[in-house]
Amino acid sequence: MSNEMIELATKVGAALQAKRLVLATAESCTGGGVSQAVTEIAGSTAWFDCGFVTYSNNSKTELLDVPAALIAQFGSVSEEVAGAMAEGALSNSNADVSLSTTGIAGPTGAVPGKPVGTVCFGWARGDTTFTERLVFQGDRQAVREQTVIHALRGLLRFIE
Repeated sequence: MSNEMIELATKVGAALQAKRLVLATAESCTGGGVSQAVTEIAGSTAWFDCGFVTYSNNSKTELLDVPAALIAQFGSVSEEVAGAMAEGALSNSNADVSLSTTGIAGPTGAVPGKPVGTVCFGWARGDTTFTERLVFQGDRQAVREQTVIHALRGLLRFIE
């Protein structure tokens, strides 16, 4: 795990503790990488509730209540699904804030309009959900690492 990830996870933990918030994650393309980063921090039990790794569309629907019709309409790699994943993580946990990742890490999986490296993010708290779509460069590992870093940075911006 990179020093940058550890530093960001440490900042996330401090910010969550300062605001008395608890985090849940809903991850697809990162396969639990965000959860791994935050649980590297000693004391994370005070501010991290749980992580959902929902790699398949069925698991997104079953575990996070993402409507199958939403996935069918927009695709699993979409801001709409990322937002629903973040909201589902909140409603299916004891967390106050959540983040989600869904994307195409590669080397295959690209579809028209969604090249390899396309990642959609969601951050949710209360009635507020923010989503974002980015395209990262690099191999599978690079895309996943950039995704974890961006998810944590986005969370810091979202809660402050």
